[in-house]
Amino acid sequence: MILGSHVNFGTEQLLGATKQALSYGANTFMFYTGAPQNTIRKSLDESLTKEAQELMQNNGIDINNVICHAPYIINLANKTKAEAWNFSISFLKQEIKRVEALGVRYIVVHPGNFLQMEVRDALDAIAEALNYILSPSDSVMILLETMAGKGTECGRNMAEVKYILDHVTLKDKVGVCLDTCHLNDSGVDIADFDNYLNDFDKLIGIAKIKCIHLNDSKNPCGSHKDRHENIGLGTIGFANLLHVLDHEKLKDVPKILETPYVGEYAPYKYEIAMLKSKEFNPHLLEDIQSNK
Repeated sequence: MILGSHVNFGTEQLLGATKQALSYGANTFMFYTGAPQNTIRKSLDESLTKEAQELMQNNGIDINNVICHAPYIINLANKTKAEAWNFSISFLKQEIKRVEALGVRYIVVHPGNFLQMEVRDALDAIAEALNYILSPSDSVMILLETMAGKGTECGRNMAEVKYILDHVTLKDKVGVCLDTCHLNDSGVDIADFDNYLNDFDKLIGIAKIKCIHLNDSKNPCGSHKDRHENIGLGTIGFANLLHVLDHEKLKDVPKILETPYVGEYAPYKYEIAMLKSKEFNPHLLEDIQSNK
């Protein structure tokens, strides 16, 4: 299984992120190149990048499975404010160049919020923005994340994702990131994941799925809330998430945990070990809190 989690991109940049992933027992990971809430970015250190790439090679992490996540403040949907829309386009272009410099292939992007716009106009704006951003020479693929439908989010169902993909010119430069919590909260029953995947394959194509965010949910199916829960402790449940993780049709797709910290402790080492063992640990929270 290709399994990892969100990690920090701190003072040691990609090297620190790699070290953290290895400490969790992961063989992939996801990172932001700076704080997800803003666009402040430090220059990349080439020596740290090279050292990180060597550390990955020596420890069984394929950099082709490593994922970057764009900051949340990018909104490609809202074209009513031209200055903000153009800034989102410009900044995402810069992020793609940073990801290329790191040797990473994928960047996950939230499609955006339609706010006061008509939904169809917002979807058109997202596709138009992607057509400005993408270049035939790019080595990085943008992955549109499936969203929970909270507020005015775009990408809340298969049809919206398909509409965007259909209107992107460089189709080989755009893929999809499924998020199990978002799917659940948008109204998809993960217990019926096989049927969802079959429908996805017919409408969009399974080959477009390049990443999965593996998260439980604090809320019932169709709640449109987007609140992640630790693996096995939410409404999706351990068995259903394990089925997604082990799905034969998705075996080559990286799975990334974005579950909440337990107090001050990251849960990822414990959740990864639990998923590898394929047995739910009823003492998960206690083990994390005691930092065993």
